[in-house]
Amino acid sequence: METIIYTLGEVKDEELKFAVIVAKFNDKYVYVKHKDRTTWEIPGGHREVNEKIDETAKRELREETGATKFNIEAVCDYSVEKAGYDSSYGRVYYAKVEELGTLPDLEIGEVKLFDGMPEYLTYPEIQPFLLEAVEEKNNRKK
Repeated sequence: METIIYTLGEVKDEELKFAVIVAKFNDKYVYVKHKDRTTWEIPGGHREVNEKIDETAKRELREETGATKFNIEAVCDYSVEKAGYDSSYGRVYYAKVEELGTLPDLEIGEVKLFDGMPEYLTYPEIQPFLLEAVEEKNNRKK
């Protein structure tokens, strides 16, 4: 399996099926745990039919973290290549969360803040690359 990072907009909009949001609240990374898993993941999810990918990112951030007030920006696009499967494409976002409200009763069972990346990840072959892309962009801004 290989994760490839692309310049923002390099992937055609209609190919973007996922939005992943690297989020920080009080200078800590926001990770979530799905109700059916024991591992941590960066908030994100599937794009719905006729939904703009930027709206997917905002919806997923609210649904998976309970974020009620935040600033969000697109960072880059990515793909996951796996032998025997079609490539899947997504867009990575960075969000600075100002308020966390009540977590909706959907698929996420827990939200936790971390100083860095947690040890047990749901997608260890994908998430470190996405976090690194966001951190590189944020470091260039400083």
